[in-house]
Amino acid sequence: MPIQIKHFILIILLSCYFKTFSQVEGIEQNTQVKDSIENYLTKASEAINTDQLATALHNITQAKELAIAHQDQTYSAKANRVLAELYLELGDLKSAKEQIIKAIKIQTEQGDENGLGNSYNVCGAILTKEKDFETAKKHLDLASSLIEKNNIKVLEGPLKINFGLLSIAMNEPEAAIEHFNSGLPKIESLNQSYYKAKLYIGKAKAQMMIGLLDDAVATNELAMQIGSEMGYFEIQSESFELYSQIYQEKGEFETSLTNLRSHQKIKDSLFSINKEIIAQEAGAKLNLEDDKFEIEELKEENKQQQKSLKLGRLTTILSIALITILSLLTLSLYKNNNLRARANELLQNKNTELILAKENAERASEAKVQFLSTITHELRTPLYAVTGLTHLLLEESPTPNQKEHLNSLKFSGEYLLSLINNILDLNKLEANKVEIENTSFNLQKRINDVLIALGKSAKDRNNKLHYDFDKSIPAKLKGDPLKISQILINLIGNSIKFTQNGDIWIKVKMINRIENKVFLHFEIKDNGVGISDKKQQSIFENFTQGSVQINRKFGGTGLGLSIVKNLLSLMDSEIKLESELGQGSRFHFDLKFEVFEDVVSNYQEEAKKIDYSVMVDKKVLVVEDNKINQLITRKILEKNKMICDVADNGDIAINKTKNNDFDLILMDIHMPGISGIEATKQIREFNTEIPIVALTAVTLDDNLDEFYHNGFNDIIPKPYKTEEFFTKLHKALSKKQTTS
Repeated sequence: MPIQIKHFILIILLSCYFKTFSQVEGIEQNTQVKDSIENYLTKASEAINTDQLATALHNITQAKELAIAHQDQTYSAKANRVLAELYLELGDLKSAKEQIIKAIKIQTEQGDENGLGNSYNVCGAILTKEKDFETAKKHLDLASSLIEKNNIKVLEGPLKINFGLLSIAMNEPEAAIEHFNSGLPKIESLNQSYYKAKLYIGKAKAQMMIGLLDDAVATNELAMQIGSEMGYFEIQSESFELYSQIYQEKGEFETSLTNLRSHQKIKDSLFSINKEIIAQEAGAKLNLEDDKFEIEELKEENKQQQKSLKLGRLTTILSIALITILSLLTLSLYKNNNLRARANELLQNKNTELILAKENAERASEAKVQFLSTITHELRTPLYAVTGLTHLLLEESPTPNQKEHLNSLKFSGEYLLSLINNILDLNKLEANKVEIENTSFNLQKRINDVLIALGKSAKDRNNKLHYDFDKSIPAKLKGDPLKISQILINLIGNSIKFTQNGDIWIKVKMINRIENKVFLHFEIKDNGVGISDKKQQSIFENFTQGSVQINRKFGGTGLGLSIVKNLLSLMDSEIKLESELGQGSRFHFDLKFEVFEDVVSNYQEEAKKIDYSVMVDKKVLVVEDNKINQLITRKILEKNKMICDVADNGDIAINKTKNNDFDLILMDIHMPGISGIEATKQIREFNTEIPIVALTAVTLDDNLDEFYHNGFNDIIPKPYKTEEFFTKLHKALSKKQTTS
């Protein structure tokens, strides 16, 4: 770029800078002037309220000089309005009216609604004094609409006072009191003490007019108190005058005379005598100032025109240069905006894709929840038949060999139930919503039961199980035996599945004992196929196995190790794995248990204390749509000498309950037709005494309150343990017998 062009651009930029700096400096100076004018006018208003009229005149003059010198019409109008208030206080209504009309004219031209609201209010007060009531009301109504529209809180109270004084002047004291009462809260909220005193005087006058003389004395006393405290001599004078009038009405002429003298004393003071002199000074001074200000305005206009002519040419040159620069900047911004628009479009498209993906994921999650809810009942119902038949077979004097197999079947059924629950609640496991129980159990016996249950699988694959249990471990511990069994079954079963003609070692050692807490180390080791380093990173994820070939060869869902990891995490532990391909695998983890010392009651112990004679000849209605479950429940009840009747659905159950006298109802929840909950609700309409126990295969975590709310006395989850079943039946029948 040539040097001349660079110099030209530099000159342009410097000129713009100095012009901008001058504008900023001018704005700051203008702001300071406005603040000064505002300060003068505020002091003038305060001086008028405290009857310091000479001070008020001085401040108004200073404000008006500044306003006209800086050609600020807004503040000139404000000065006129405050001057009108001063003339009103002096009693010069003509001058007051002239000043307020000037203020209103300027504010109307400028569209200053805030200023107009204030000026109309003052004008209404002046016109009330002149007894032009109709015009006064119009101006006060205009003030009211502007004050309300622009939310001018500071004027709401004074406006109500002027409405009240107008009502008094029009001989409408009741309306005046309403205005004063509505204005008082507004004045009190802003702590406007002068207007509060004026309001009390006006209200006292209205009360006197309607004959409430005692109330008028009390209200006037409030005004006098404010006037004395704040030094408002005019307020004190008005209060004494009003006292005189009130006591004259009451016939207390001596008191009336005393107050009249006090009023006259203030009136005769130097302050009041000088009012006329101040009024004359104000007229003379402000009239002279108006002429002076007009001359100054003309001079200022001439100066501004000269400056405009000098700057015209320079402004034209600078404008052309600025237009050129702005054109270049506009072109650059246009290109940048295009790039930004493309980027925004890409972001919006990605955002839309993410929203769709989120919605699809939520729909998939809802479908999964619905599927799990449906399949829960379908899996648990046949499992009820397995556990129920196992219980019946165990009570029919099996041979020792059969008993061992049946116990193994019973244990496997319990494990299967636990496994189903944990598979169905896999989402809860991952969200840490599954609760860990804390009951007493024998760890060694638990592990023995696991090994018996898995013994046949190990034998089928020609594997040997080696069990090493530390004898120093206490016999009874407190923990969650089902979760421990599930962890061990998954780990040992995993080793059995991936080992052929080999060995599996199960070791449990006590690491440490501190008071009533023991720290145990569990280890399951095998010499099977092993796991590669790569697969060890993902082996604990859901539905993951070593490879597709392993899945085809060995089968399985790939959930076992995932469940183990989640369960141990809930128990504040972590599963660790060491493995090599072809060398086998070693899983190990640590757990903390409390040593069980106190005797804690459970269903097995409670079952031993049951008085089965309570159940003899008791009539029980079994409401169940599954024929196998009907048969099993009936046999279990009749084996304990109970009389059993069956209903296939809820409608039949309702009719049988109406026509028969049953001691207990066992109610299934999911049935064709009406549900067990609906059937229970209908039964409770005509029979509130009979115990009703829910038999349900649904998860109870979130539904307990619903069952009790709808009339059930207790709940037995299916498939149930026999001990729990009879304990709850005994409890329900015993309670009924007691209430009978």
